[in-house]
Amino acid sequence: MLSCAIISDVHANLEALRSVLTSIDKEKVDSIFFLGDSIGYGPDPAECLDVLRQRADVILAGNHDWAVAGLTDVAYFNPYARAAIEWTRDRLSSEQKEILRLLPLTAARDCMFLVHGTPYEPDQWHYLIHKEDAEMNFRFFEEQLCFVGHSHIPFIAEKTQTGRIRSHSRTAEIKRQHRYMVNVGSTGQPRDGNPEAAYAILRDNSVVIKRVSYDIVRTQTKMRKAGLPEYLAERLLLGR
Repeated sequence: MLSCAIISDVHANLEALRSVLTSIDKEKVDSIFFLGDSIGYGPDPAECLDVLRQRADVILAGNHDWAVAGLTDVAYFNPYARAAIEWTRDRLSSEQKEILRLLPLTAARDCMFLVHGTPYEPDQWHYLIHKEDAEMNFRFFEEQLCFVGHSHIPFIAEKTQTGRIRSHSRTAEIKRQHRYMVNVGSTGQPRDGNPEAAYAILRDNSVVIKRVSYDIVRTQTKMRKAGLPEYLAERLLLGR
């Protein structure tokens, strides 16, 4: 099986992205896949997009990427997210916004299906948070594994040969006749109560959710200097 790192929801948090990539380099994987939302919320959208284009083998579109590119109505977002999207639009070049506009919604690699939201209606930005969400979505991809982001809350759902759904919080063995949906969480803005950046590693017939510390205060300082909403800076320390 291909060894790879899967990251999602960097949200213009360059400090978190750099820390995660340093951790990934130590893992010595074959590939890096990015599931979308390079920008939005954070202070370094252009830099994060450039780094991801240099390092990731696959880059997908997320809802914030589409919003900045003009493909998703900003009315869909809460006021804090909307303010960050409008701020971000002024910090990206026309070329960078065109790059975001052309990103694919899904990709398939080896035995994996990759998507930002869910395999069911990927352009509608549904959330995958609970076992029930996973149970319904298993019908909408054919591969053994599906990796998603978007909710910023990591978890692993396993579907057995009998159709039973099991949940795992951090790690799961990949069994031949079983299927899996993995929410890799968020690199740049975790929301599971743990402020450490999240990503996943797939190798040796197992998938593991990794957590990495980064300089949150530095990111917060940059956000405040940029004039981004205070709420977005404060929530980084809370992991909410």
